[in-house]
Amino acid sequence: MRRPAAAPGTSRARPSPVTVVTTVVGMSDDSTRGWFAGGGRDTTQLDLGQGSLVPPPRDNQLISGPTPRVTHDTTQASHDTVQVDRAVFASDQVPSPAVATGDRAPDPMADTGSVDVSGVRLRTVEHHLDEILGAVPQPAPIELAVLDAQGLLCAELVTSQRSLPAFDQAGLDGYAVRSADIATATVETPVDLAVVGESLAGSGEAASIGDGLAHRVAAGAMLPAGADVVVPAAWTDQGAARVQVYAALAPGSYVRRIGDDVAPGDTAVQIGTPIGPAQISLLAAVGRERVAVRPRPRIAVLCAGDELVDVGATVGPGQQVDVNSYALAAAARDAGAEAYRAGIMPNDRRRMVELLEGQMLRSDVVLIAGTFANGGPDLLQEALAELGGLQFTQVAMHPGPVHAFGRLGADGVPVICVPGEPVAALVAFEVFVRPAIRLMLGKRQLFRRTVQAVSAQQLLSPLGYRQYLHGQVMRHPDGGYVVEPIGDGDQAMLARMARANCLIVVDEDVTEVSAGGLVTVMPMLLGG
Repeated sequence: MRRPAAAPGTSRARPSPVTVVTTVVGMSDDSTRGWFAGGGRDTTQLDLGQGSLVPPPRDNQLISGPTPRVTHDTTQASHDTVQVDRAVFASDQVPSPAVATGDRAPDPMADTGSVDVSGVRLRTVEHHLDEILGAVPQPAPIELAVLDAQGLLCAELVTSQRSLPAFDQAGLDGYAVRSADIATATVETPVDLAVVGESLAGSGEAASIGDGLAHRVAAGAMLPAGADVVVPAAWTDQGAARVQVYAALAPGSYVRRIGDDVAPGDTAVQIGTPIGPAQISLLAAVGRERVAVRPRPRIAVLCAGDELVDVGATVGPGQQVDVNSYALAAAARDAGAEAYRAGIMPNDRRRMVELLEGQMLRSDVVLIAGTFANGGPDLLQEALAELGGLQFTQVAMHPGPVHAFGRLGADGVPVICVPGEPVAALVAFEVFVRPAIRLMLGKRQLFRRTVQAVSAQQLLSPLGYRQYLHGQVMRHPDGGYVVEPIGDGDQAMLARMARANCLIVVDEDVTEVSAGGLVTVMPMLLGG
């Protein structure tokens, strides 16, 4: 029987790579799993024009029972794992929040949403995320110039006050004629017409034609009265005084009629539509210089730790460069937020409080990365307590299980605390902060798409913790995907993380995935 993997923080031998010969699975949307039981959070009922909040976290009962028993999964040869009873970890039975330490009995009125793993009560990933998503604000729509609105969601129903096109016009370069005059035209027996004029795009001069006449036109030029067809120049001899037409065309061919695209009162851009180049083109065409949109959420990024020094400073013994404020600010911008890098927090409680108060005044969310004391004195926790206090808790995830969330200050600004180790900080951002930013942006799809892939080597994961491993996912020549981890999950290597193009997600109840087994993979695409 395989032994469960060690808990986070304990040593573990790195598995050796294994050559795999296996059937490769194809890509799927992972719509049946997601981060929540029953799939991802449904945001289709969000009122993008008014900023309605999502429903609050579910109110369920605290689970209790024996320690999860370990069983072998022998039902799927391609997914050879060691599992615990999934019913114990079912998110619909595991409400939030949880007890951060295991040294006291749970309080049924306050300590809900935990799972019992080896005597330590842990909050589930789903319920920590539920709490964050249920509390982040929906900023009210703002009006921006159309170019500044690019990449945001439209927050108003834009209707046209004009016709597009505003006049009948030629759809391409050619000759405007009457379809009846060319009804018998063929290459063998072309129809010969007299050319009586020429119109260019932008010319406001009215023109007309009668029987047996043609008018040379450029694409976008006004169509002469009496014409109902534009013959492409390539289908003629391109004559100047007279023209021979080699093909018959149906009435209306290559003609743009007034209002064909948009008529007055028609909807130009719907609420919730992402504003890209095509939408900006249409907004400009209907005469809109400004449009109401969902604003980018303002995120202040701070880092806490006596050991931190700024980039460019001399690094002394025991000190580390502050990389989190850069990495998290960049991640927030990539997710669509307007990020402020506030840098390293001062090593003084009063100054900490003042800095936090200032950041909360200008931010929709405050994001703090740090190594937080678990039960002991901590300057940051004392500063946060002055502003309302946060509940620090252990979340059933690895790396970085210590997290906190709460709403502070008179305005109840959400404050999210993530681990200070850089790899764990970016994983926590992906799992908790990025979905919150997308929710504030009004996005319907909060989470990155996931795929099923074959693991190229054995994976070990700590029992009761959802493991997030950086990896490289590749297309297999026979179709589908193969993924290989970068490191073994215990090593916090920035260079390895920079080479990764995905996160491998191993569930709490799985301690081992054999080479050739199936795993869930989250491709890490910029802006995805």
